[in-house]
Amino acid sequence: MFKSSMSWGLRLPLMLIVVALASCTISRDGPSKREIFAGSVMQSGDAHIIMVNKRVSQAANRPEALGFSHALRSGALLGGDTIRPGDVIRLNVYENVPEGLLAPGEANNAVIEEIQVGDDGFVFVPYAGRVRAAGQTPDALRRTLTESLDEQTPDPQVVVSRLQGDGSTVSVSGDVNGQGVYPITRASNRLSSMIATAGGIAVPLETAQVLVTRGNRQDKAWLEDIYSDTSLDIALRGGDRVLVRSDQRSFSVLGATGSVDRMVFDTRDISAIDALAMVGGLDPFRADPTGVFIFRDEVPEVATEILGIGQFVSDVRFVYVLDLTAPTGMFNARDFKVRDGDTIFVTEANSVLWARQISALTGSLSAAGAVRSAVD
Repeated sequence: MFKSSMSWGLRLPLMLIVVALASCTISRDGPSKREIFAGSVMQSGDAHIIMVNKRVSQAANRPEALGFSHALRSGALLGGDTIRPGDVIRLNVYENVPEGLLAPGEANNAVIEEIQVGDDGFVFVPYAGRVRAAGQTPDALRRTLTESLDEQTPDPQVVVSRLQGDGSTVSVSGDVNGQGVYPITRASNRLSSMIATAGGIAVPLETAQVLVTRGNRQDKAWLEDIYSDTSLDIALRGGDRVLVRSDQRSFSVLGATGSVDRMVFDTRDISAIDALAMVGGLDPFRADPTGVFIFRDEVPEVATEILGIGQFVSDVRFVYVLDLTAPTGMFNARDFKVRDGDTIFVTEANSVLWARQISALTGSLSAAGAVRSAVD
C-alpha cells in the first residue's frame, strides 16, 4: 500500500510537467488577434487599432507625392546652338588673298579642326587672340572673329560650327536601353527627349520613376506623369544626371496566407485585396478572415485626421483591421491602399489554434502514459 502511494506521487508531477512543457512549445505563425488588440493604446501597448471603413480609407489613401521642385521646373530651354564652357567648336576661315595669314601654301582656306572652350568661356584663335565664346551662338562668334581678323587679312569669311563637348552633356543611366553621356541639342533639351535619345526605358512605363540630380538637389517623378504633364518635362542643364529605375516600394505579407513573402509594387497603386492575391490569398484551412491586420507607421497628417484628436508631429503606429466577413468587408479591402513599408498579417482562426493545442495535449498525454509505464 505504501509502495503504490509512492508510485502515484511520482506519476502525477511528471504528467503535469510534460503537459506544461507541451503547452509552452506550441508553434504559431505570429500573434493571435487577441494579442494584437492587447497592443492598443487603450490597453498596454502603443499602437492605435483602427477598423477600416470608407472614411478611414479616404483619409489613409494619401498618394505619395512625386514631382520636380520649382527650381527644376522653372528653368528655360537652353538654346541648341549656345556655346558653353567645355564645348568644342570648329573654324573655317576663307581669305581673299593667295597667301593668307592662316591658309597653308597656295590655299585660301584654313580649317582649324577643334578648339575647346575653356572653363573661363574663352578660346584662342591665331591672329584674333583670346575671344569669349561661351554664351554666344556660332553666328555671333562668327561675327566677332570676322571683325578681329579683318584687321589682319582683307575681307575674311569665317564659318563657325559647334560640336558638343563635355560642357553641355547629360548622363543617363539605370533602366534605359542605352546608358551613356549625351549632348544637349535642340532635339534633346527636354527630359523626355533625352530619355528617348538614350534608347527609351527597359522597364514597364507604369512603374518607371525618373530621378534628376542637379548640383546638390535630387527630385523624382513618375515617367508616366512626365508624358502627361508638360510642366514635368523639364529643360535640362549641362551636368544633369538622369536615373531611370523601376519602383522600389515594397510590403511584406505574413501569417495564414498562401505564401509568406516581401512583395515589390508592380503597379502604382495596390489595394489590400490585390496584396493578398499576390501571395495566393488567405489559407482556407488556417486563416481567420476577420483578422487581417495592416501595420503601418502613419504620417502625422493622416493620423490626426483619422483620430480627430491632438496634433501629431511625428509618425504614429497604426494597426488597420480588415474584417472580410463584414457586409462591406470586401469593399473596404478593395478600397484600402497598401503603402511602402506596410506589413500585412493574417491571424489564424481560433479553431486552428484550438486544434493545435488539442494535438499538443494529446501528444502530452501519450508522453505521460509512456512516463507512467516507465515508472511502473
